[in-house]
Amino acid sequence: MAEKPADTTIATNRKARFNYNILDTFEAGMVLTGSEIKSVRARHMMISEAYVQVRNGEAWLHNAHIAQYPAAGPFGQHETTRSRKLLLKKSQITHIEREMQKARLTIVPLKVYIKGRHAKVLIGLGKGKLQADRRETIKQRDADREMSRAMKVQT
Repeated sequence: MAEKPADTTIATNRKARFNYNILDTFEAGMVLTGSEIKSVRARHMMISEAYVQVRNGEAWLHNAHIAQYPAAGPFGQHETTRSRKLLLKKSQITHIEREMQKARLTIVPLKVYIKGRHAKVLIGLGKGKLQADRRETIKQRDADREMSRAMKVQT
């Protein structure tokens, strides 16, 4: 029996964990057209400016950029930054809505990957960091880097 391939990361939002304290994560499917999924598999996607919004009991990914797929021709193209529906269970959506209202949280896309045959997005519930918290993160990262350099020199 053939082994399952590992999850293939397509795009990551590197600034998300720097700008937000991520409290909870969810895996969601994406509703994509044919040219979009082909472009995603070719790794032509960016989510650095993307955000998630819950409207009418549905989750939507806004402002995620998926480049046009040239082999689709001029008539089979998609809009690059259209809103895309996220596939979550109803209980997950109600949990997300409840947490957003209670604690004033933001939903941030963290990474997009291919799992099996399907494109998935990892979204996180996060609370925005203050400027002082961001500075503390930078200081901690620099301290860790210095310690790893010192350990490397000793060995």
